[in-house]
Amino acid sequence: MKTRKILIIIMSIVVGLGLFLRLGLPVVLHWAGLHPEYEGPKYTLPGGRALIITTSHDRLGENGDETGVAASEMTEPYYVFKESGMKVDVASIKGGEIPIDPLSLFWFIRSEYDDRYLSDGMFQQQVKNSYRIDDLDFKKYDIIYLAGGWGAAYDLGYSTVLGKKISEAYEAGKVIGGVCHGPLGLLLATDEQGKPLVAGRRLTAVTDKQVKELGITMTPQHPERELRAAGALFESQTAFRDFLAHHVVVDGRIVTGQNQNDGVAVAHKMIAVAGGKIING
Repeated sequence: MKTRKILIIIMSIVVGLGLFLRLGLPVVLHWAGLHPEYEGPKYTLPGGRALIITTSHDRLGENGDETGVAASEMTEPYYVFKESGMKVDVASIKGGEIPIDPLSLFWFIRSEYDDRYLSDGMFQQQVKNSYRIDDLDFKKYDIIYLAGGWGAAYDLGYSTVLGKKISEAYEAGKVIGGVCHGPLGLLLATDEQGKPLVAGRRLTAVTDKQVKELGITMTPQHPERELRAAGALFESQTAFRDFLAHHVVVDGRIVTGQNQNDGVAVAHKMIAVAGGKIING
């Protein structure tokens, strides 16, 4: 009888721990800062057009682990833009199927927008058949948004095509932005005078501290390091772990977010800068 009671207690502890991990861990992480609720104003821009650009790179260099775009850094802006009344196109460096970092879709990390994506066949088709950036005229869009993820460290900052097209869009008065590793895509862009677009501008992106804390230092480009070297006035917030920090910077028509926690806020602010009308305070 005593042995049975002990087994029941052990099983109860195991079940309780399992329920906590399944139900409680996402709540704890959310409370700590992961995917915070957006409490700012929302905007509408009916008839506007937004372009989301992602990496095409799907492997981490040294260990070969799967990587790609961080899911929420693509899904959050997508739905914010759609709900504002905009038409949203999805593109990548090479076009075709966009690799999504599997870690970003883990049950305790993914956001509510990721859950929407996983049941949204139309959006999934856009991701599977993304446009190639070479084939698009960026000047036809009101907003150009650069999604991050570890894969972006291998191609966004090296793409001369991306740099040229962002330069053209910026000169045409368009709103440019991105989060996490996404702002690496600004490195080869220039302003109206032909000067580096990031030089002397207030920007944010994933920090060197977060890269070090997550132990993924083998990527060829680190956003904070590269942006500072290019002359950007880099800003950031810190936390117990920078994975839980969040920060958004608006510098004229350039809007950047520190990491995966800022996709929603960056998207709303980009719509505002693009001339969106506020729909609630």
